[in-house]
Amino acid sequence: MQQKVLKVNPIDNVAVALVDLNRGEIVTLDNLTYNIVKDTKAKHKFVTENLSEGDPIIMYGVLVGKANQPILKGEVITTENVKHQSAKVEGKTETAAWTAPDVEKWKDKTFMGYHREDGQVGTENIWLFFPLVFCENRNVEVLKEIFEKELLFENTSKHQLLLRSLINDTETEQPVEEYKYNRVFKNIDVKFITHQGGCGGIRQDAEALGRLLAGYVNNPNVAGATVLSLGCQNLQVQIFKDALEKINPDNKKPIIIYEQQKSGTVDEMLSGIIRDSYDAIKNANEIERKPAPLSKLVLGLECGGSDGFSGISANPVLGHLSDLMAGIGGATILSEFPELCGVEQELVNRCVNEQDAERFLQLMKDFEKSVVAAGSGFDMNPSPGNIKDGLITDAMKSAGAAKKGGSSPVNDVLDFTEYIKKPGLNLLCTPGNDVECTTALVGSGANVVLFTTGLGTPTGNPVVPVVKISSNTSLSERMPDIIDFNTGDVITGEKTISEKAEELLDFIIDVASGAIRTKAAILNQNDFIPWRRGVSL
Repeated sequence: MQQKVLKVNPIDNVAVALVDLNRGEIVTLDNLTYNIVKDTKAKHKFVTENLSEGDPIIMYGVLVGKANQPILKGEVITTENVKHQSAKVEGKTETAAWTAPDVEKWKDKTFMGYHREDGQVGTENIWLFFPLVFCENRNVEVLKEIFEKELLFENTSKHQLLLRSLINDTETEQPVEEYKYNRVFKNIDVKFITHQGGCGGIRQDAEALGRLLAGYVNNPNVAGATVLSLGCQNLQVQIFKDALEKINPDNKKPIIIYEQQKSGTVDEMLSGIIRDSYDAIKNANEIERKPAPLSKLVLGLECGGSDGFSGISANPVLGHLSDLMAGIGGATILSEFPELCGVEQELVNRCVNEQDAERFLQLMKDFEKSVVAAGSGFDMNPSPGNIKDGLITDAMKSAGAAKKGGSSPVNDVLDFTEYIKKPGLNLLCTPGNDVECTTALVGSGANVVLFTTGLGTPTGNPVVPVVKISSNTSLSERMPDIIDFNTGDVITGEKTISEKAEELLDFIIDVASGAIRTKAAILNQNDFIPWRRGVSL
């Protein structure tokens, strides 16, 4: 029989409903009984003791809120009776101990990747087209249509066939063929990025965009790039080149740059781009997958559309996986700084050195200060969907989100657009926004992104596979076209967190080797939104 309730940490004063609980129902947990005061939906929490106004709410062993009115033992917590509160942190108080998991079974395993001259290994082989400024978006879109039609012989999609049948009044119940494509080149894909930056805002945002795009070129999944510039924009070609040189002074990837204001007519420029890019793509197709150690994997850790189960199933599974990667010698990147609010002390104590601990706290303070200056706050981070599914406060959401980082030492702290340098767990300053965060993780060197969700989201990326991991079985059954991996059997007690983490690592090896295409890739979900810290001028 499935367990009905769960207390995540022994010191918690709330318990999680694993199934819907009815008013008046008696449930037992750790030999104690609780009378459910009000109907409590699965994923929501009830208090395990009577609370007075101002009393702390403890979950995951940390402060996640406070009662703003009396709450009876067995009563569900809501946004009406609880408000956000998190513990204050001033600095490192101790060095957290860590025992690495046994990784003997993984030490000789490999994945089939694309080896780059700088020692990085890609899980994809992408030729990337992008503009330095939004003025070139139209030209990138023209090139996208040309290259995709010729390099990917597209069969008509079922949705196009549906519209065609409606226009011709020939709609039929007969099934239509799913979208398929055949590649001219078997070892290379072409992808296209557009954005709304590069000019018009503050210089710092243009420079940050230049560093982000340089990170994309340096990402091991990218074989080379075609870059379009107008010429007069804030993000000058030299700024982009300098950013790439700073990341990788010995970059040997081919980069084709065209500046429209120096290229004559649009027709002349596009003709030159097509000729030069085709030759480079043809050469990049010569690169083939070869075995690589798992230490060459850099896994971005992210969550979006989280629910009340995310912090007890999908996120801890990623946490154990992150610890496995640290033991193997690979790297993981934990991001979304607004969703680390309230767990700073644990992360600070896990920092290997004092400088990283101080930097993490300063980045958190600066980020929150900018949010407050805009008239908001980290406490407004939970979305309506989060709240509806049991994440009542930002600190509660954060405590669950931080589980993605496991318990291994924090080896480095990176600001937005900084490229990963060290193995093990890294912290990267990004917003919680799904696409902005995914975009940033890839720009900092992730070659696979692991994305947990309890509510469902289609987010993908143009150059890196995004593995969508559900926190509950209901979601994976309801949205099978976007979910790659289900951890709902942790909730039902059929599997342990460590068992699911090992299953997930096997799955990632197949994705990294090209044996499995992610659902986001099948849907051609190529999201790219740079984080803009400044304002438009």
